Amino acid sequence: MSNLTGIFLSVKNRRNAYIGSIGVLWILLLSGPGLHAQNPLGRFGNMGGGGSKGGAGDTLVHRKADTITLNFRYLDSSRLQKMDSSVHDFSRKVPEPPTWINLGNLGTPARNLVFSPRMLSGWDPGGHAYDLYTFKVEDTKFYNTTKPYTELGYLLGSKSEQIIDVQTTQNITPNWNASFEYRLINSVGAFQNENTNHNNYRFSSWYRSKSKRYQNFFILVASKLAAADNGGLQNPGDLDSLAYSNQATLPVRLGNNLARASSNPFSPVITTGTRYSTATLLMRQQYDLGTKDSIVTDTSVIPLFYPRVRLEHTLSYSTYSYRFTDQYISGIYSLDSTYYADKYNLRNWPTTDTFYRQDHWKDITNDFSIYQFPDSKNAQQFLKAGIALQLLQGVFDTVRADTPQIIETAHRIKDQNVFVHAEYRNKTRNQKWDIEAFGKLYLNGMNAGDYNGSISLRRYVSRQIGYLQVGFENTNRTPSFAFNRSSSFYYDTTKTNFSKENTTHLFASLEQPQHNLRLTGAYYLMSNYSYFTDFYKERQASTLFNLLQITLQKQFNLSRVWHWRTTTILQQTTGSSPVHVPLLVSTNQLGYDGSLGFPNLNVSFGTEIRYVSGYKADGYAPLTGHFFTQGDTTIRQHLPDIALYLHMRIRSFTAYVRMENLNAMAFSPNGFGWYHNNFVAPNYPSPGLLLKFGFFWGFIN
Repeated sequence: MSNLTGIFLSVKNRRNAYIGSIGVLWILLLSGPGLHAQNPLGRFGNMGGGGSKGGAGDTLVHRKADTITLNFRYLDSSRLQKMDSSVHDFSRKVPEPPTWINLGNLGTPARNLVFSPRMLSGWDPGGHAYDLYTFKVEDTKFYNTTKPYTELGYLLGSKSEQIIDVQTTQNITPNWNASFEYRLINSVGAFQNENTNHNNYRFSSWYRSKSKRYQNFFILVASKLAAADNGGLQNPGDLDSLAYSNQATLPVRLGNNLARASSNPFSPVITTGTRYSTATLLMRQQYDLGTKDSIVTDTSVIPLFYPRVRLEHTLSYSTYSYRFTDQYISGIYSLDSTYYADKYNLRNWPTTDTFYRQDHWKDITNDFSIYQFPDSKNAQQFLKAGIALQLLQGVFDTVRADTPQIIETAHRIKDQNVFVHAEYRNKTRNQKWDIEAFGKLYLNGMNAGDYNGSISLRRYVSRQIGYLQVGFENTNRTPSFAFNRSSSFYYDTTKTNFSKENTTHLFASLEQPQHNLRLTGAYYLMSNYSYFTDFYKERQASTLFNLLQITLQKQFNLSRVWHWRTTTILQQTTGSSPVHVPLLVSTNQLGYDGSLGFPNLNVSFGTEIRYVSGYKADGYAPLTGHFFTQGDTTIRQHLPDIALYLHMRIRSFTAYVRMENLNAMAFSPNGFGWYHNNFVAPNYPSPGLLLKFGFFWGFIN
């Protein structure tokens, strides 16, 4: 029986039942249960090509005295995929991708160490520092299952870190599925005033008529994010000071001396920090015109339908709320007043008032599209064209930068966009060519003149060579609304007009599944790049600059059960660039993947190492909610980030046990401890040693 497809236990087989019971006892001692196929690169690389969102080749065939068939697809793809059941990849369960860093605590602002500019045209509210933790429409899975399926997960870590994850899906009828997902992230953190509390909700429904002509997709996603902001340490050298043997007492720049946050996830207290919330309600309806057909067997007639023309209507309603608050507390707020003056030039703010900024947006978009299928028996080949109307409304509760004690209450903006879009896709029937082309143009409104276009060609060459892919993207976009003077988070009065950004992206890749190898090259050419500098100042690059990336993803099989997985990225900018990136980012996993001789056990253990070369890392500005370019401080690791892990699965139970940031171990100058923290940004250290364990339990209802 394959370890890649779930672990089966027959109730008629006593020997397997005995082995399974021993395994369950073992995993319970380690603290838990869970579920889920192996991607050869997993956490350290996705071998899927093109726009694939789930590991190609992943499987889940889960049996418990009976069987379940569980497939899913995404909204903008008709390809059915299988659930992933790998255990070596922790980031599939927890939003901690290996090339991302946060500001010292799970749930704090996070960014990718690999340069990845926004390649979407049109209106953008800004505020992307918490994107890693939000549920998004494009990540929503639409399931089709023969039996109801539920997965429960709980993770507990040091520094009072907790994650609760609940997912359930079932087919109400054979052609109608409904799913629900909830995730809570709650963590106090290692330092003062960095506690986080994030709640995410997702509901989806996928209905197909019996005639196969009509489909209805419904999505409701919502995220409520709350995170305290401490502005970083007042003095990074305090990490080695005997006066602060407890890192939770280190002086910080915002919210210093506030009471330690409670670990209760249901009563979060954010005195100084950020509250972001997003919600989207989307309904897509499709009706197909085409040809009926059927397959006649000895016992039944299976109806078939081949579409030639598809009519599609998509209605979405979204809200976005971005808020920063620093509540006045007698004797505490006044300690932070110099921070506002020195970093944001807010020198007249009264020390007995609460600082408050908020942008709130509503977005209603109506989109009508038509598809044409040249080959009625190949649904993966189609030409699509559409037109959309977007209605926007912004409400800003802001404070004037020149006289901050005067509050301008709830001024509003109402605007609209009209845009057209076209798309061509073709996954050839011989499975050798995969072609994708897309274009969008804004004809009228707030973002008139914006556009983005892309084309990608992917070809299966041979078993020895694998897949080759080349692609091109170009985006012309209005900078995010945070660069607009109307935004509550606009503090800079020296820059008012921003031109449209233009980004060209060329890329190519070689994927060799036989050798678990993927090699990718990317080239970016940027003009009018908009960025923040010095906490609040907004600038736009006056000259062209470019950036080159080369990425190697490879699994080395040291033996049948010992593997080394690596993702290594080289990045280099040329020209007068405001972008600072590490030259080398390398994430590595060296470990064992096998069964230890037990047929019902899948275990993975070893070490993970992440190396980031020294560079002038971006700073973070709590009052704007943005990372900013700085050129004064170079961030270097004491040692690479090191973790030990033990992950295992028995049937539908998966357990994770991890020790992270072992690199923080120190013997001097203050004796043994965990105080040689690596820094991720100026004044923002990563935490010391973290212990984490958790379980995920999947079962058929």
